[in-house]
Amino acid sequence: MITAYKTIDGKLETASVKDNNNWINIVNPSREELQNVAEDTGILLEYLEAPLDSEERPRIDVEDDQILLIINVPIEEEEGDNGIIYNTIPLGMIILEDHFITVSLEDISLLQDFILRGVKSMSTYKKTRFALQIFYKAAIYYLKFLKHIDRKTSELERALHGSMQNEQLIKLLGLEKSLLYFTTSLRSNELVMKKIFRTKLLPMYEEDEDLLEDALTETRQAIDMSEINSNILSGLMDAFASIISNNLNNVMKVLAGLTIILAIPTMIFSFFGMNLPIPGDSLPWLTLLVLLFSISTTISVWYLMRKKNML
Repeated sequence: MITAYKTIDGKLETASVKDNNNWINIVNPSREELQNVAEDTGILLEYLEAPLDSEERPRIDVEDDQILLIINVPIEEEEGDNGIIYNTIPLGMIILEDHFITVSLEDISLLQDFILRGVKSMSTYKKTRFALQIFYKAAIYYLKFLKHIDRKTSELERALHGSMQNEQLIKLLGLEKSLLYFTTSLRSNELVMKKIFRTKLLPMYEEDEDLLEDALTETRQAIDMSEINSNILSGLMDAFASIISNNLNNVMKVLAGLTIILAIPTMIFSFFGMNLPIPGDSLPWLTLLVLLFSISTTISVWYLMRKKNML
């Protein structure tokens, strides 16, 4: 899918791919669509194809006055019974003299913020600032999703206290995997931003430099938060694996105790139920005495097991 936008009178309006100073947003395109964009804009085809590789690492590339910036951005994914998990995908930004192009495998939420809600001082004419605003918005989304992960971790922690199943642990494993993706991607994004700041590959005004510093600050904060959450999650998984095992052991202990207690009256009545002569079997109160003896013995054993913390 290919859509083009252009800032007109301070508002983002739809435009043609061939318009100057426009923003071309490309999402999961076909080979033919990429070739058409390359012909209309003069962009290198390899620059359009690079972000469509899900394993592409964040980097900067410059060739023929065309600048390619690739960063990893966070996304939400549905994964069966595990609910929503978090992952990262490459987002390519290509800066030409007359065009600003974004390329991604999926429709990305942070770009929809620019399209649907708008961003302060955003303009398709200011290509460097637009790219830096995307950097900043990506860092904000990382922080937002990290807070979601922290909240989900707390919910799973409460559910795990009385759990004897692996469902919660599997969900925690999914969150830990998400944190690993986040930490790796954030560090790569940070290196790209540092390179931009150090090499001055993009022409920047003072406001642009301030925006880049803000993006770096938010990215570092997200890295710290991701690492802290990852360490906490690893500790929780180890602790709750032991808790689940202990809960199961407690259940088995109670069942074994109940088996012993229930076996006592069975054994007593089985003895008196044998077809053998028993002293006093002619007494009229024998049945009641046997019943009382069985009940008192059972209660005594139950009391002793409770006192020894076996139940």
